Amino acid sequence: MNIPQGPILIVEDVPQIRELLEVTLRFEGYPVVTAKNGKEALDMVAEEKPTLVITDILMPKMDGFSMVYRLRSNPETRDIPIVFLSATYVTREDKEFALSLGAVRFMEKPVDTPEFLITIGEILAEGPTVSNEPISELKFYTGYRERLEHKLRQKNQQIARTERLLKTLPEEQRPAFEALLRESKVYRDDINQELDEIIRAIKEREGSGSV
Repeated sequence: MNIPQGPILIVEDVPQIRELLEVTLRFEGYPVVTAKNGKEALDMVAEEKPTLVITDILMPKMDGFSMVYRLRSNPETRDIPIVFLSATYVTREDKEFALSLGAVRFMEKPVDTPEFLITIGEILAEGPTVSNEPISELKFYTGYRERLEHKLRQKNQQIARTERLLKTLPEEQRPAFEALLRESKVYRDDINQELDEIIRAIKEREGSGSV
C-alpha cells in the first residue's frame, strides 16, 4: 500500500457515509481528514494540502462541483487528484461534466468497498495529476446550469407522480409518501435557489464580457 504524504480529504455531508469512508480508509492505514461541505473543505485545504480529495456532489453551502472548480482554478491546488462520489448526479452528462472539471475518477454510491480501495490505491500510486487548464468560469456556470435544470425536471416529475399516487392511497399508507413528498419539495427548492444564483452569475459575466 502506498501511504500518502498528506491526508486524504473526504467531503461528505451525510454523517453515516462520511464515517464509513473514513473508517474504511483508516483501517487500511491511510491518514484521513473530513469536511461536511465544499466551503469547509476549501478552508481545510488552505491549512493543509491533501494528497487526494474524495467528494460528494450534492452538499449544502457549497457543493462538490463548485468546490472542485475552485480547487482546479487555484494553481496551488490544481494538481490534487479528485474523486467524485454521487448517488444523484449519475447520468452520462453528469459524469462528463464532473470529469471536465478535472476529476480523475467518478464513482457511484453506494460504494463497492473493494473497488473503492483499489481505485484509491491506483490514484495514489499515480501521484499528483497533470491537469489541463481549468475550464472558463462562464463554461463552468453554463454546464452547471444544464445539470441543475436536468435535476429540476427530474424532481418536478417525481413530485407530480407522488402527488398523483397520494390521491389513490388508503389513509394508513399516506404518511411515508407524504414525508417523501416534503423531502422532494425541499430538494426542489434548493435546486431552484442554486439555479437562480447560477443564472445571475452567468448574466453578470456575459454583461461584463468575462469568459
